[in-house]
Amino acid sequence: MGQRVRLRVWRGSGDEGELRDYEVEAEEGEVVLDLLHRLQATHCPDLAVRWNCKAGKCGSCSAEVNGRPRLTCMTRMSLFDPEETVTVTPMRTFPVIKDLVCDVSYNYVKAREVPGFTPPAGVEPGQYRMWQRDVERSQEFRKCIECFLCQDTCHVIRDHEENKEAFSGPRFLMRVAELEMHPLDDYDGDRAEEARGEHGLGLCNITKCCTEVCPEHIRITDNALIPLKERLADRRYDPIPWLFRRRG
Repeated sequence: MGQRVRLRVWRGSGDEGELRDYEVEAEEGEVVLDLLHRLQATHCPDLAVRWNCKAGKCGSCSAEVNGRPRLTCMTRMSLFDPEETVTVTPMRTFPVIKDLVCDVSYNYVKAREVPGFTPPAGVEPGQYRMWQRDVERSQEFRKCIECFLCQDTCHVIRDHEENKEAFSGPRFLMRVAELEMHPLDDYDGDRAEEARGEHGLGLCNITKCCTEVCPEHIRITDNALIPLKERLADRRYDPIPWLFRRRG
């Protein structure tokens, strides 16, 4: 037999809404998304919930559970005390469309602002050659499922709406870092300088909150954002490269 669980769920659209309390049945081994589906089936069929794979790979079901950005399909009910009220709210950083569904189009705008990989001239697909350590570095970043939980928890945009125009957020700074570190990228611009300028890298103060919520356990801060900052710092403040630039 299951047990009765108290759910507190955000209901509303735009800036208008409220938290409502429900009681639903929970079975052993279930996740928060299971209970949201049961809530739809038994209490409120109009509840808006975004999801797709239910396997932690599509990134669709992002929400905040007891205030922490999580994938609802990967958040087991066993994490919570049976007497605890589990509160589910939409991602706070993005506009609410309805209930738990947010408008995440900000992220797609920022994605389009990052120039794509430019293959080296004269090298055909299938002829690329890289050291294994470079492959592994790139592969870590490519595990991203674009759940946008890192974007949601980043206080630079979470607490400062005015920063969204100038700051791309950790997901897309990680994309810039991936391409900047790629030994075969033949982009004719300067990705590190673009990270500082167009993408607002300087606004990031490396609190590691993005790394903490990543469901793929990508070390966003340590392996992408800090190295990108270090490359910029070396280029701007290391006296040896500065001297060679002056002579050039």
